[in-house]
Amino acid sequence: MSDTPANEPLKFAYWVPNVSGGLVTSTIEQRTDWGYEYNKKLARTAEDNGFEYALSQVRYMASYGADHQHESTSFSLALLLATERLKVIAAVHPGLWQPAVLAKWVATADHLSGGRVAVNVVSGWLKDEFTALGEPWLEHDERYRRSEEFIRVLREIWTSDCAEFRGDFYRIHDYDLKPKPLAVPGRAHPEIFQGGNSTAARRNGGRVSDWYFSNGKDYEGFSEQVAEVNAHAAEVGRTPRFGLNGFMIARDSEKEARETLREIIAKANKPAVEGFRDAVQQAGNSTGDKRGMWADSSFSDLVQYNDGFRTQLIGTPEQIADRAIEYKRRGANLLLLGYLHFQEEVEYFGRHVLPIIREKEAALGARELVTAAR
Repeated sequence: MSDTPANEPLKFAYWVPNVSGGLVTSTIEQRTDWGYEYNKKLARTAEDNGFEYALSQVRYMASYGADHQHESTSFSLALLLATERLKVIAAVHPGLWQPAVLAKWVATADHLSGGRVAVNVVSGWLKDEFTALGEPWLEHDERYRRSEEFIRVLREIWTSDCAEFRGDFYRIHDYDLKPKPLAVPGRAHPEIFQGGNSTAARRNGGRVSDWYFSNGKDYEGFSEQVAEVNAHAAEVGRTPRFGLNGFMIARDSEKEARETLREIIAKANKPAVEGFRDAVQQAGNSTGDKRGMWADSSFSDLVQYNDGFRTQLIGTPEQIADRAIEYKRRGANLLLLGYLHFQEEVEYFGRHVLPIIREKEAALGARELVTAAR
C-alpha cells in the first residue's frame, strides 16, 4: 500500500480534447469538440466540478482517427489565461523541444498564470512524427535516457542561478534564467509529469519525475507499477506521486454504463485502431523485456488509446467511487479522466460521483486513524 496519507484528497485531471476525434477511436457520437471555445468553457466547468488539473495532448500529425490537432503548449497557456484555479499540464517531446527553450516558456507561462503551469515529458512512440520533421528516431531506451536528461536540465535551470549540465544529449553552460518560475507553496518548481509502462519509464519515474503517469491498469497492474517506481525512487531519496489514466462512464445504472461501453467498442473505427495497434505494439515490444506501453493491450483496450477501459471506472457513481478509493489505497494520488461527452459528463462527475468519493475518503481516513491508535 501507499504511504500517502488517507486524509489527502484524491486529485482529478481531465484529458483536454485539443485533438479531433474525441477520446475513443469509434464512430459512436461524441459530443466533444477540439476547438478553443468549447475547451475554454470545458476548462471553466472542470475547475468548478472538482478538477485540479487538465492535460493537453501533443500530436504533430494526423494519426489513429485524429485528423486535426492544436499545439499543446500554446493551447495550455490559452486555457490557463481563461481560468482561475485550474493547473494545466502541457505535453512536450524531447527531441522536438530544446529543454532550455521550454524552461523559458514555462517560466513565462507560470508568471502569466499565477503559478499554474506544469509539463508532461513524452519520450515519444510514433516514429513518423520525428522522421517527418527531419529528426532522428532513437531506440526505445535511448529515448528515455534523453528524457531523463531533459528533465534534469529543466530542474537545473529552474533552481540554479548559473545552470550547468553535461550529458550525452544536452549541454548547458553558465545559463541564468530570469525570471525564474514563481515561488509557489508546496512545489520546488513547476511540476514535471512523465509516463510509460516500460522498465526505462519506471526508472525515470522514480529517479527524476515529480509525477508518474500510468496507462489504464487493473488493481494488480497498478500496484506492481507503484512498487517498482517507488523502489527506484528510494535509491535516490525521492518520493514521486502517481497518476492513473481511466475512461469514466458514469451512469444512473450499471446496465446503462455497460451498454455504453459495448456500443463504443462495437462501433470502433477498426482501420484506425488496427493502425494504432500496429504502431504502438511495435514500440512496446521493442523493449528488451517486452514491458513497453501497449505491449499487451487488446483491440478493445486500444479503442481508448491509453487503455482507459482497463481501469474500469464504469458503472454507477457508487461503483466508480469504490474503485477510485481502492486505487487511492494502492497509491494513486490523481486520476486522469476521459469522457465520451466531456461537458455533460464533467458536470455529472461533480454532482454525483465526487461527493461520494469524498464521503468514502472521510470514512477511510477515520478507519486508518482508529487503526493507528490501537
